[in-house]
Amino acid sequence: MTESLAANPDRLLPADPGTREIARELHAAVEHSPILSPHGHVPAEWIADDTAFTDPTTLLVTPDHYVTRLIHASGVPLGELGVGSAGGVGGSEEASRAAWRRFAEAWPLFDGTASGYWLREEFEHLFGLPASIVDSLGENADAAYDAIAAKLAEPAFRPRRLFQDFNIEVLATTDDPLDTLEAHARLAKDESFSGRVVPTFRPDPYINIAHPEWAARVERLADEASDGVAGYAGYLRALENRRRYFVEHGAVSADHGVRTPLTLKLSAGEAEALFEKARRGEGTAADRDAFEAHMMVEMARMSVEDGLVMTIHPGSFRNHHTPTFAAYGADTGHDIPFAVNYTEGVRALLQEYGTAKDFHLVLFTLDETVFSRELAPLAGFYPSVYIGAPWWFLDAPDAMLRFRSAVTETAGFSRSSGFIDDTRAFCSIPARHDTSRRIEASFLARLVAEHRITKTRAHELIVDIVDGTPRRVFKL
Repeated sequence: MTESLAANPDRLLPADPGTREIARELHAAVEHSPILSPHGHVPAEWIADDTAFTDPTTLLVTPDHYVTRLIHASGVPLGELGVGSAGGVGGSEEASRAAWRRFAEAWPLFDGTASGYWLREEFEHLFGLPASIVDSLGENADAAYDAIAAKLAEPAFRPRRLFQDFNIEVLATTDDPLDTLEAHARLAKDESFSGRVVPTFRPDPYINIAHPEWAARVERLADEASDGVAGYAGYLRALENRRRYFVEHGAVSADHGVRTPLTLKLSAGEAEALFEKARRGEGTAADRDAFEAHMMVEMARMSVEDGLVMTIHPGSFRNHHTPTFAAYGADTGHDIPFAVNYTEGVRALLQEYGTAKDFHLVLFTLDETVFSRELAPLAGFYPSVYIGAPWWFLDAPDAMLRFRSAVTETAGFSRSSGFIDDTRAFCSIPARHDTSRRIEASFLARLVAEHRITKTRAHELIVDIVDGTPRRVFKL
């Protein structure tokens, strides 16, 4: 009989029997805690409309760049996985099934990866596939596809029912500043829906003057929200007004996917000159960096005023392969991390607002060398700073353990953000959060086994890490 890895109660727990037993107890204390997801990319419309998922490929493969990028690396064109207009499945079962077969053939590539772990959990726990099918997915591609498609046709697999079954208490989406937030409004008024879906203010295309749509978006922003104030002053007024609109619709944070963590305080005249230069289409790369850095300080000012938690996600070289971007667009697997400098980068912002009352600044990184060298010391001094959980390429079991070891000795447990799943893959949310809980249990169990903390204290800590911390940091 094939061993079910996903059914093993000790998955991801320490190999040492004594430490593993402690970790089991700690995990059991939080295994069924509600899921708090304060940063993610699941569309609110999925929950509001409660529309059935169309097919296994569209749900599990095509939109997940964790999955498609590794298959692409083995020589499979993205179009054959349904990515982009050049090869989207487009509602065709034949195209969807063909892309699924390509994924199934590539399944062995995911051994040892976080994606493989999450998908196995989904296949066995959520969709009920036998381990024998999952282990030989390439040989059983059609059988697996049919089984998952049958599940997706059931009322129990509608988004709202899954939201409830996943035990999600709070789910944050990521939204354009000019979004009407109509889906959020519907959910808030719907008495039949007991969950909480909150928007997140994400102004990147309105702040990065190198964005191809920056000028058009800024013009529309001014038309809709500047209260008739012209120029740079109207631009700031419009951003403030739209943030206020998000707060009124339940938002708790503003997220910034900046290129680097650089911050810079310019005078109003200097900022206005850069703004007008950019509107004329004359902005340089240096202008882009300076304006974005200045706007991070402005965004911090606004967060101090309106209470939105400020999160910064830097260090990704977006759209690294230009031909792929041209053919398939953004978020298709070729964003690559690079090194960042937080200590010098955020100093201008922290000089102004690092000790401001009730200001929360969560700093994420794709460069794990800064965890112990920069982020832990920053969070260990500034009341406003929290260390963002491992994100994107780092939200994997071993990287999570490295993170916890790197930051705890300097900043303790109270200065981190709590887990964030950062995902578009709705069905993977329970697996991702359980992964984090198992890793936290493993780390704490080692401290108990080494007589560095008591078991009683470890139980208190894991409950706080899983539940209390995200509530405090994201003001939930």
